[in-house]
Amino acid sequence: MDWSIQEIAKLAGTTSRTLRHYDDIGLLAPSRVAGNGYRHYDERALVRLQRIMLLRELGLGLPAIAEVLEGDADEAHALGAHLGWLRQEQDRLTRQIASVEKTIEALEGGERLMADEMFDGFDHTQYKDEVEERWGKQAYADGDRWWRGLGEAGQREWKARVAELGRDWIAAAESGVAPDGPEGQALAKRHVEWLTAVPGTPAAAPGGDVKAYVLGLGDMYVADSRFAANYGGEQGAVFVRDALRAYAEREL
Repeated sequence: MDWSIQEIAKLAGTTSRTLRHYDDIGLLAPSRVAGNGYRHYDERALVRLQRIMLLRELGLGLPAIAEVLEGDADEAHALGAHLGWLRQEQDRLTRQIASVEKTIEALEGGERLMADEMFDGFDHTQYKDEVEERWGKQAYADGDRWWRGLGEAGQREWKARVAELGRDWIAAAESGVAPDGPEGQALAKRHVEWLTAVPGTPAAAPGGDVKAYVLGLGDMYVADSRFAANYGGEQGAVFVRDALRAYAEREL
């Protein structure tokens, strides 16, 4: 049994363009090509795609993923390692869910809130010291106040918007389009609009040097592996940096 490229793209939440790019770079070849030129994928190809997507979640770029896949032919063993990471994430999310459930129960029952239980699994201030060092305490305070003011629904919506932007960046980088081309520049525009909407950042401050801020962030995305992971690794971060640089030089 096999599936067409369109079916696999839909099932995996990716695009046909991304799958074709994986084929072009030798990362994921189709199991067969039909007479009409359409790529088809069998179960073995699906297992390989699952591993690719799991490694992407770990922040690896495509070249690194290729090395991992070539160096570990035992797919069941490799998936076992991925499963361990997923279980760690599952544990963290389970603790978050439990802490929120306890808060709801306490509020509905008129009970005393237990502060030491409310934030298990959360770390919303993990970048506090870094932000204050880079841009000052006021920047962090403004951003934190804005974030808390969004409320739960607003925060979910914002996270979904950021996640969508990140996925679009990765897809564009993997597709091989030019960072200074129409698709790359449209993403850069969305990115700058996102940055200027966050209070506390230099991009949002009146009279702030948006161009310098955007250029600096682009360089940081490449230099800092934590940020590069949001764009599929160093290769994706380089694409984002180059697209932002081209946009800043033209528009800012």
